[in-house]
Parts: sequence; C-alpha cells; structure tokens
Amino acid sequence: MAVALLVALPIYADGYNTNWYYEVDKKSAWQGDLTARLKAIEGVFEGQLGVYVQNLASGEAFSWRAHDPWYLASLIKIPVAAQVLAERQAGTLTLDDRLTLARSDFVDGAGPTNWHDPGTPISIRYLMEQMITVSDNTATDMLIDRVGLAAVNARARAMIAASGGNPDEMGPISKLVGVRQGVYGELHPDARELGGMDFIALRQHSVSQRGQALARVLGVSTDTFAQPDYDHAFDAYEATGENVGTLSAFGDLLASLHPARQAGAMEDVNDEQRQTLLALMLRTRSGKQRLKAGLGSSISFAHKTGTQQRRSCDAGIAERDNADSTTQGPWVIVSCTRGPAAVSAHERALTRVGEALRYSGALGKP
Repeated sequence: MAVALLVALPIYADGYNTNWYYEVDKKSAWQGDLTARLKAIEGVFEGQLGVYVQNLASGEAFSWRAHDPWYLASLIKIPVAAQVLAERQAGTLTLDDRLTLARSDFVDGAGPTNWHDPGTPISIRYLMEQMITVSDNTATDMLIDRVGLAAVNARARAMIAASGGNPDEMGPISKLVGVRQGVYGELHPDARELGGMDFIALRQHSVSQRGQALARVLGVSTDTFAQPDYDHAFDAYEATGENVGTLSAFGDLLASLHPARQAGAMEDVNDEQRQTLLALMLRTRSGKQRLKAGLGSSISFAHKTGTQQRRSCDAGIAERDNADSTTQGPWVIVSCTRGPAAVSAHERALTRVGEALRYSGALGKP
C-alpha cells in the first residue's frame, strides 16, 4: 500500500525524538502525481517498488511501501564507511593504514580487490574507494574485520537515531561472506561452514545449477535440502531480517550525513568525515542506469547501489545545482525493487523512478 503522507511520530523510550520531521497536514500536488507515475511503472515492471523521498530542508516526505521491510543489499556499506571514518576521527586508524589481504578474505562479486594476491598490503583508503564506488565485497569484509561488526551495527543504529528515526526498523548487518553462508545455509546447514573461495566457485554456476553444485561440495543429496531452489533459499534468508530494513529508516541513516541535519549530527562523525563519505558516494560508478539516469543532469546524486537475487536498490542524497529555496532540497532518495530475474528490468524501473521524481515536481520544478 502506498502512503503519501508523513505524520508526526512519537518520542521513543530511549530518548531520541522525531521533532525534526515536518509535521504535515497537507499533501503537496507533486505527491499525487508521483503516486500515479509509480503505479504506472510498477504495472510495466511486473514486480514491486519501494520509494522514500524526503526534502531535508522542509522535512516533507513521501513513502511508497517505504515502511515495509526491504532487503538492502550493498546499501549496508554506507554505515561500514561511516564507522571507518568515525575511527579515523578518533585517531585509531588512518586512511593510509594498510590491511593485509588473506586468502580467507576473498568474497565473490564486483571490485578489483580480488585481483590482488593473498599477502598484499592494501590501504584503507583504497578499500573504502572500491567498497563505495564499485561495491567491492572483499574490500567491505576487510574493513568490517578492521572496525568490528558490532561497531558497524551500532553505527547504523546511531545514524538512524541521529535523524530522529527508529533504529529498530533496521535489522542486523552481516559480513558479505555471511550473506552467502546464510543463503546457502537455508539449503543445507553445512553450507554455513563454507568460506569465501567456496562461494566464488559456486558462483561460476548458473543460479539454476547452484543447488546441485552445492550438493557436490557438501557431499550430500539435494533431497536433503530444506528449500527447493536458490530463489526460495534467498527468500528464507531475507526472512531472517539480516541486512533488511525499511526504506524510511535507511533514509534517516543517509540524512545524518548531510549538513542540513547538523542539529542531530553525531559528534564522533564530524563534517570533515561526512564530506569525505559524500564525496566518495558522488564518485559511485555502479548503477549508472538506475536513479541517476532518470534524475537529469541538473541534479547531483551522492549515492550507493545494491544488487542481489531478484532485488536491486539505489539510495543517496540528491541536490539541485544553484538551489535557492527549501523547495529545492536537498533530498534523501531511497528506492528498492524486487521481482524479475533480470537485473536490466530492475535498472529500467529505477531509471523510471528517477524520471518520475524529476517530472512530478518532487525535486522542485522539472
């Protein structure tokens, strides 16, 4: 169900409040237009869309299934980077520090870190760049190991709370190899003991053949599997809540990075660190045919993408060149899709979401 009106939210028991939200009792004209456009996109897409947009200057927000749980995929790399930068500010690491790549660090997926030999010392600066701009999974897990998974999860919750959101709307973040262990573990529990190189080998098989390949690796029969195929295994893994959250909560997380939210900013991630991360997000090279393609050249978009089985996301902070009023942003935009198998279908839908935001007037005059 689409919800196009944000109401005032309560003060939560642990002390943070939501008084920065724009307590609207109206519905701007662009919201009805955007709703109609999203309905049309979803009809062609033959899957589901989730969209959250908030004007960080005025607080006015729009939600299309944004309060439902969504698998966030590589969007979780944003709080990983934020925790690294918090530790940089604290003086416990520098971006020039080097981490040694171990054979056990390798994870399948995009990015050039896997091109290095085990034993190679790699700077945190390089790992951060690859994690954000091309969504490098091996780089991500190396950084998580450096700062600690518990600290990353605490960071995500703190970022959401700093913007007045509810941290409980974000599930636990896992390492990327843990995602593979979780998904394949839904097929057979012994898969939870496999490592990154095992999953790299399994990825050489098509999705339809991965179950049989896993059975050979484990020395078991597919008759012992708890799920009929990889798709069902991923659905079961998503249901555990790992790396799952509402798009509105993730929007709150992103909002904590922008100067417009200085009042609720975290003291241990200062403006220098936030600007470092936003500059990285502006250099994102993945997802060029997603939201960014539809937003138009007059909008800059510091963003991060995420892609998994039948699921894609794109999220960031959009700003209009030469904005001169609160109606012209900046805006947090978070959008995820689920449905068709082909990534290209998801990317077309996300491009059209960007166009819908642009032409509805959600981001000011088109």
